[in-house]
Amino acid sequence: MTEATEPSALAARAADTHVVVVGGGIGGLIAARECAKVGMRVTVLEEADAVGGAIRRAELDGVAVDAGAESFATRGGHVRALIAELGLTDRIVAPEAGSAWLVGIPGVGAAPLPVGGILGIPANPFQDDVRRIIGWSGAWRAYLDRVRPPLTIGHQLSLGRLVSSRMGAKVRDRLVAPVTTGVYSASPDDVDVDVAAPGLNAALTRVGSLSGAVQAVREENAARAAKAGTGSTPKAPGAAVEGLTGGMSVLVEALVNDLRRLGAEVRTDSGVQGVERSGRRWTIRIAQEQEQEQEQEQEQEQENGTSDLVADALVVATGESAARTLLASAVPALAETEPSASPEIEVVTLLLDAPALEPAPRGTGVLTVPGSHIAKALTHSTAKWGWLRRAAAGRHVVRVSFGAQGEPAATAGLSDDEAAALALGEASALLGVPLGADALLAAHRARYVQSQPASIIGAGERRATARAAVRAVPGLAVVGAWLAGTGLAQVIPDAKDEADRLRGTLLWTGDGPRVNP
Repeated sequence: MTEATEPSALAARAADTHVVVVGGGIGGLIAARECAKVGMRVTVLEEADAVGGAIRRAELDGVAVDAGAESFATRGGHVRALIAELGLTDRIVAPEAGSAWLVGIPGVGAAPLPVGGILGIPANPFQDDVRRIIGWSGAWRAYLDRVRPPLTIGHQLSLGRLVSSRMGAKVRDRLVAPVTTGVYSASPDDVDVDVAAPGLNAALTRVGSLSGAVQAVREENAARAAKAGTGSTPKAPGAAVEGLTGGMSVLVEALVNDLRRLGAEVRTDSGVQGVERSGRRWTIRIAQEQEQEQEQEQEQEQENGTSDLVADALVVATGESAARTLLASAVPALAETEPSASPEIEVVTLLLDAPALEPAPRGTGVLTVPGSHIAKALTHSTAKWGWLRRAAAGRHVVRVSFGAQGEPAATAGLSDDEAAALALGEASALLGVPLGADALLAAHRARYVQSQPASIIGAGERRATARAAVRAVPGLAVVGAWLAGTGLAQVIPDAKDEADRLRGTLLWTGDGPRVNP
């Protein structure tokens, strides 16, 4: 052990290292926590009046609801591990039993989503709930997948093209497209099979039919889940999720409290005008748009409505557009990489006095056949989450989602009242229950840009190129959904890995060990 790697030297170096994190979404908070855990001095700057990013809380007539992300994917166990670290395991809840529905089916109208498939692809096209949606002609066309010559070589990249070529257009348009639009805000033609459904192409080559491959992958997943003791394969799209009693904002509050316990500073209403790198240090220019009652650090300089923070390392945890703007001069190679297309999504949450919704007539939520309705999806939140049903005390909460890849949200140009009225009309149509204006007790509208999912064709290559440009600059990390992929199950481990890489370069020299508590 050299003098530089003595524990006392490492502790002193960490205490003397200042990391500024721009962006207070989950990725930024996780990266900040990883740096603060080893004793680094951390400042988080969030432009909005609250941290959390896509995790947002709203209050509707005294009922606290999730206005953004309402759950987390259980895959990988990363989110559960974080929740356990923060002492929130007892708050984890599973969705209530009940299937989702599909609405806008030509000639049918509405029907429960079939069980036993992968991304809507059925293992048995003659299964009653599948045949009800695609009809006898669609079922027989899908069955041809079993009797046509086996596909023993080759590799299909596009999920939509694979499904339509093997099982026909009705399976693609009526079963798969509603799922990919609802989950990824994308057409199935743009979804990468290997990312969205790992193992499916390999099983297709091995088994020779797509429906057989679906069954094989489900059996393999179930066997792995049983061996790991994590339960069985989900029966329906979206079933492999969990939530938190009180809403996902509970996770944000716990992260902020832990950051403060570790000595980190979390500032809201702190927009960043620009960043510059000089030598080994970063200068972060903060726009002072309103009076802030915060103690300024000694190295800050205030002039002409701005103040500067000087840091040894910078973590950018904003959305893609803001990140590219901030890093335009510091990382010129990033400007040469291809930006991704990120749809603008709006979620209108409604609190309703509607006794007719009590029996949950269309389960826990609804997906729409693309082109059949203005809204792309609806969640009957009080049917899905027991904690929220109890909090609503006889009233109902539904979330109506608008917007998808290449399709701006229909609410974008509307006032809040107009957006609420449109959402109410869509909720009535999707749930099959008359909902008059007098049923609406309160509404909340949330807008956000959905980063391109990892499952979109070409997204992996674009992210890898952008990340390589960032990593070439010492003392810099970029985290968040636009590089990690959407969803906490991807953002959290990615932010941990990037923070670990950054703090390793800051605290160790040469090829020494890394700090990994």
